[in-house]
This record gives sequence, structure tokens and C-alpha cells, in this order.
Amino acid sequence: MSTAPPRALLLWCPDWPVLAAEIVDGVPATDPVVVLHANRVVACSERARAEGIRRGLRRREAQGRCPQLTVVDHDPGRDARAFEPVVAAVEEVVAGVEVIRPGACVTAARGPSRYLGGEEAAAERIVEHVAQSCAVESQVGIADGVFAAGLAAREGRILPPGGTPEFLAGRPVEALGRPALADLLRRLGVRTLGDFAALPAGDVLARFGFDGALAHRLAAGRDDRPLAVRQPPVDLTVTADHDEPIERVDAAAFAARTLAERLHERLAAYGLACTRLGIEAVTAHGQELHRVWRHDGLLTAAAIADRVRWQLDGWLSGSNGRGGARPARPTAGIIRLRLVPDGVLAQAGLQPGLWGETGAERERAHRALSRVQGILGPEAVVTAVLGGGRSPAEQVRLVPWGDERAPARPGPPPLPTLPSSGVASSALPSSGVASSALPSSGVASSALPSSGVASSALPSSGVASSALPSSGVASSALPSSGVASSALPSSGVASSALPSSGVASSALPSSGVASSALPSSGVASSALPSSGVASSALPSSGAASSGVASSGVGASGPAAVPAVRSGAAAAPVPSGGPGAAARRAGGRAGRGRAVPEPPWPGRIPPPSPAVVLPTPVSAEVHDASGQPVVVSARLAVSAPPARLTVGTGRPSDISGWVGPWPVDERWWAPAEARRRARFQVCLADGTALLLAVEGGQWLVEAIYD
Repeated sequence: MSTAPPRALLLWCPDWPVLAAEIVDGVPATDPVVVLHANRVVACSERARAEGIRRGLRRREAQGRCPQLTVVDHDPGRDARAFEPVVAAVEEVVAGVEVIRPGACVTAARGPSRYLGGEEAAAERIVEHVAQSCAVESQVGIADGVFAAGLAAREGRILPPGGTPEFLAGRPVEALGRPALADLLRRLGVRTLGDFAALPAGDVLARFGFDGALAHRLAAGRDDRPLAVRQPPVDLTVTADHDEPIERVDAAAFAARTLAERLHERLAAYGLACTRLGIEAVTAHGQELHRVWRHDGLLTAAAIADRVRWQLDGWLSGSNGRGGARPARPTAGIIRLRLVPDGVLAQAGLQPGLWGETGAERERAHRALSRVQGILGPEAVVTAVLGGGRSPAEQVRLVPWGDERAPARPGPPPLPTLPSSGVASSALPSSGVASSALPSSGVASSALPSSGVASSALPSSGVASSALPSSGVASSALPSSGVASSALPSSGVASSALPSSGVASSALPSSGVASSALPSSGVASSALPSSGVASSALPSSGAASSGVASSGVGASGPAAVPAVRSGAAAAPVPSGGPGAAARRAGGRAGRGRAVPEPPWPGRIPPPSPAVVLPTPVSAEVHDASGQPVVVSARLAVSAPPARLTVGTGRPSDISGWVGPWPVDERWWAPAEARRRARFQVCLADGTALLLAVEGGQWLVEAIYD
């Protein structure tokens, strides 16, 4: 059961473009006047209508009917400027006014009718107030819905609740304001809104489309669109009146501090901050003083108080009129002080940099870092640059402070030359990881290189030692058995590689799923299932353009999908070798054109790992029976992974896993070719890891939060 639309009160000013021309340009509206747009009449005065002029006539025809006609060009900006005082006058009586167009505004009728003594009394009060304040004639209509209220306002009627459909039924279809639809309806024999509303809604939608269905609802009186009311601007100014005139600087400083705190609290209550402050003062003799202070950052309460105190000090200690360079001192003390936030913005709209506000602090930090480089060498202070790559470690490049921040591989655009974050110094421990950050079971120091890069130097995908898992990582132990070289991907999957049970063949995509198509939530430890990932977790439709296959293996058995070489993506490698495209892209980038980021087939989908180990750590993966897990050349997993042993640490149970994701890099150059497959696993303690198998060896590449 549908509810009736809310009652709407609409104020309509007849012939508003003509009235606006009279208000702004001084064109007498009592003369025959027309407003033209595209050589056709869009509005005319009452005397022009008496001469037979109507909307839609061409200019020549209108002037033929009335030779003394005054022609005015259509100017929407002029109409809007002239209508603003009318809206302000309405807002003095009622709250929440929505401007439909210049010459018409609407508000909810429930509030004014309750506190003004009824709908009729509210309409009379608004019309009278607009006439007294703006000298503009207006009419008010009240009905169920904005559309019906607009038609009622042209007749100055107040429709009873529930009487809107009956009022609309006899109106012609031209009242919808859709000339093309009205012409079509008339040719179909539908001449009134009642006839149009009687048609089935489904048939109207099928025949006339969405706009026709909306017009059908309006014709039936079901205009349930809520009002988008205009909120009057908040008065943020603060004023302080003083009985005793302020003539001393210390008294002015006290008044400035109190007033600044009031202004800051008022701005904070609305989530705003001030960037430009107006200071106004009135003396006992009526002299008015005004000054505007601008600030690059956000003005705090202390900063506002300082500027007010400085300004009052300048006014009160001005020249005494004996040829001084400063302005003359006021002839009397200050009795009124007013602070106006001339420029405001959302408090979160201006983010200060790492070194503080723009200016000396940033330059000071740059000089300090350059001095460290002069003492310890250019490589002592480095910053991280994000680029392209398939593994998280390949996407980060450390460059010395001050050097060009260009990625080694095509990827996201580089950050500015002077970054506000991501600086590392070799003054930190040589291993790059603080000893206190190591887990209880230990991370062998030999597993981390002495790169001299602090963990803070890396972005979200960088090395953060505090995120190392409690299970520990060590590199001293190698697994007793691993994956043979045949476990790496090669060509397509034979039908025998598909599982005979547990995963239906129809659940697997017919052409593989690109790694970017996997859901991003599959990375987080909480998103990994307790026992593998079923094939239903994969997208239902095919491969991305890169053509890289991916598979999810459930606990019921392995699943295999074909591995596709990274060089065999849908976009072919142009002539000139695989590096030719990159060289041409670099040339285009050098000419200032935006170059899209390469797809990097086989790239791990976001979110990025929180910890990327500088050197992958060896590990062992076993199934439930204690046998090593092996990945075949066709990406068939020998058994679901059940336990993970990292280095010499204790085995940890695997509660969920997904993979493998194959990567076949530089297959066209046998000396540089590299093949591997990645897995994401979730341990029983909640730790999520990124594993890779390469050359028969399981490795821990990265750790997720």
C-alpha cells in the first residue's frame, strides 16, 4: 500500500524573467515585453499576452502581432540573482526552502501550517511578507507533491489532502512539461493526465521508457520525491561588546584570547577550520576598523588570538599624527570587536606534511637529510618508489634522497621529488630490523640482508619488522624435500588433470581467471576459509585480458587450471622484442602523455602485504599425512597443504589456503627465464603468508597483517 506524497507549499512568481529584467535592467514590466531564447518567446508580460503573444512564438511573429514590443534576451544568471532576495524573504518565515528554478521555490507545508495556524494562513503570511519585503507579486499553491503544488500555485489553490489525483485528472498532458511525450500521447488519443494515469504502469515503462514511467507517476499524483531543501548559511562570526573602551594593549590581548577561543569552538562544532580571518573593530566615536589576515595552514585558537592581538596592538599603538609612518591611532578606545572567518574549509581538508607546515620546517628537514648523506654517503638515506612488477618485492625501489624518483619498472606515477614520508637512514641497525621486533621463536639474522634500510622506508608493501609472525622465520634450514622442477607451469591442462571428485568441472572458469579477478578479501587472514578455498569462491566468468590462470583448491581435492605465460597475454608483444613496448611507453611518457599502468599478468591482487622480506625465507609445506606437498607442471597440487615449517621453527597448522598463481617470466630468454607459483595461506594463529615455489623450493615471500 503506497502512502500519499508529503504536502508541499510552492511559491510561484508569474512571468519571473520579465520581472527580473525590470529589477536588474530597469525594463518596465507594465509594457509589452517578451524574453527570447533561441529566437523564441520563453516569457512575456501581461500586456504582451493581451496582444496575442504566447510562449513558443518566433520573434518575427511576436513583433508582427505587437510592433511596440520590447525584446529582452534570456539571462538565467540575471533571473537567479534577482530571485535570491525573494528566497531570503521566504526563509524569514519558514525553514527549509528548495529553489526549483528562478521564480519558484517550495517547502514542506506541515511545519508552517502548524505554527502559523493552518495552511491557508501560512500561504497568506508568505505572500504578504514577500510583497512587503521585495515588492514582488506571488502566488502559493499547496498540494500532495511538488508537481501538483506547482500547478495549484498557478491558480492560487490549496488542495485538500487526498484531492491531488482528482485535481490532476482534468489537466492536459502538456502540463507534464515534456513536449515530445505530450505530442506522442495526443497522437495516441491520450489527452489528459487522468487518461495517462489510467494506463498500466508496466506498459508505460515498456513503451515510453524510464522518463515516461516517471511522468506516469506524476500524472497519478504519486510524486514522492523528497525535498532537497536549502540550508541557510551558518553565522560563524563572534562579537564582543565592551562597556569600557579598550585603550591598552594588555587589555586588548585578554579580549583577543577570549574571542579567539569562542570562534575556534564555534568552527569546531561544525567541523570547520579557518584559513582567512577578518578582524573588525568599532571605536567609541563610531570609527570602524577592518583588516584581513591570511594563513597557509589552519588557524588554531592560539594562532587566531595572536593575530587579533597583533592587529589590536597595531591599531592602538599607531601614529599620534606627528608625521609618523604608521596609520593614525584611533581617536577613542575600542568598544566592539568582531571576528569574521572569511575563509573556511572542512577541518580534514588540509593535511599538513610530515615535517609540519609548508615553509621552513620542510627545508630544515631537507638540509638535515642532505647532511646525513654527506657524512655517511648517498645511500645512507633512501626513499621508496612504487613501480610495476609481479611480486611485492619487485614493486618497490629504494632511491637515494634527492635523486629522481622514477620506478625501475612501469607502474604507478612517481611521488613528488621531495616526499613527505618514507625516509630511511643507515644510522639504524644494519640488518634493517630492530632486535626488539623479532618474534619469540626467532628470525635468524642471516635471513635478512644488511641493506641499511629501515623498515619505515618502505610503504604499505614495504618491510615492517613489527609485523613478523610469532611463528618465526629462519633461513638456516632447507626443506628435506620440495617440488621438482616439473612442478612449475608450462602448457594447458589435459582433461586427466581435473579432479574426479570434490570440485565440479562446471565450477571452474573455462579460460582461467586472472589474478586481478580474485577478490581482494582473499588476502586478509580473516577472509581465508578454514579448510582451503572451494572452487565456488572463484569468479563465475572467465579470464581477464592478461590470460593468467588461477585456481582455488578446496579441502576435498586438488584442482588444476592451465598456466598461461606472462608474455602470452591478450595484448601481443609488438615487433622489436618484449622491451620495445616499454621503450615506446617511456618515450610517450617523456612527451608528457599519460601512460596507463601495464597489466602485469600474474600480479598478486590487492591489498598488498604488510611485510615484504628482503630475502625470501625457505620453508616446508606438508599435507595431513606428513608428505611434502608437490605442485605438478599442470598446477595440480598433490594434496591440500596442512602444515607449514619455516626454517627451524615449529610446524604450524594451515587453516586456509588459495592458489596456485603461476608466473612465467621472460620465457623468450632462456638464460633469464623464471617460473614459479604462489600461494596465500592462513595459519591457525591468524597469520597470513605469501608463499612461492620455485625450482623445487618453498619460500616465504611476504606476510599479511
